[in-house]
Amino acid sequence: MFEKSFEARMSAWRKFRDSLESSDDPLKDVISFYKSAPYVSMHTDPWDQKTWPGPWQLLHENRYCEFAIVLGMCYSLQLTNRFNHSNFEIHISTNNEKSESYYLLYIDDLVIGHNTDSVIEKRNLPDALYSQRIYQMPVLH
Repeated sequence: MFEKSFEARMSAWRKFRDSLESSDDPLKDVISFYKSAPYVSMHTDPWDQKTWPGPWQLLHENRYCEFAIVLGMCYSLQLTNRFNHSNFEIHISTNNEKSESYYLLYIDDLVIGHNTDSVIEKRNLPDALYSQRIYQMPVLH
């Protein structure tokens, strides 16, 4: 999808979001979908929410750093009826034991992130994981 023109990307993204409505595992599907996104080094400042691209701007720019991938996953899920009443948060987190940073997307009690292919229940996150900043995502519907 990502190699297509902007108009074709809009159509393909709409079809993908529609497929999430009946998917057996929409969170794994959204993770897989963004694995083929054109990866760039840091493009979006995760610390300044005012500078974050909206869903259509992100799709138009078509440049995905680690943080923009999490934004794309969030927007894809938010713009479905299936997740219409879900709570979305983006956490900038650090694992103090490993000195690693993560951008994590919380969907109600589930967590996904760019650095992992898995969906984790919030209660099963490592104790060493500390959220440095939490952004409540505004409703898009």
